[in-house]
Amino acid sequence: MDSENLWEAKKRENPGHSAWFIARFAGMRADGVDLDGESRLVDTLAGRSARILDAGCGTGRVGGELARLGHQVIGVDIDGELIEAARTDYPDVDWRLGDLASLSVPGEKFDVIVCAGNVMPFLAPGTARSVLTRFREHLAPGGRALVGFGAGRGYDFDNFFLDVQDSGLSVAGRFATWQLHTLTPDADFLVALLEHP
Repeated sequence: MDSENLWEAKKRENPGHSAWFIARFAGMRADGVDLDGESRLVDTLAGRSARILDAGCGTGRVGGELARLGHQVIGVDIDGELIEAARTDYPDVDWRLGDLASLSVPGEKFDVIVCAGNVMPFLAPGTARSVLTRFREHLAPGGRALVGFGAGRGYDFDNFFLDVQDSGLSVAGRFATWQLHTLTPDADFLVALLEHP
């Protein structure tokens, strides 16, 4: 990887950023905010006890809920503080420290890969195509990936779809929310359903 990813750059500028992120989601959960929309959608797409990769898992809120629902989950994130938070909150899940641009989970093929929470815009510039290619390589035949991120974060939706095409994945659906609302030209969020051709 030629350049620092934007999450690491943010942490370098603000060493307390990860602690803030952890506290933010803990506070939202304590306030009763629904944080499981992504997990519900993934669960509907997956067979029982599916192999699921939580790519850019952060504190483990998506993968932890999917594991609670009976799926076999591996979560990968570049931030050691977030991985430790995931291990604390969901100790029975396999959380791993790693960079998605060089993702390697030997011997594993996943039925579903979920990449939620604006992970794509935080990648090192120019590495999104490599990340999507790694997703394709780690999907089982017929496997699917769900990728969601917001607009206005330096990685526009058109470029994302070009990177998807170049990665060898195919687009099966384009939505504006995790509840599958229609993607419109003015949508400020994208949820893409991708398939292994």
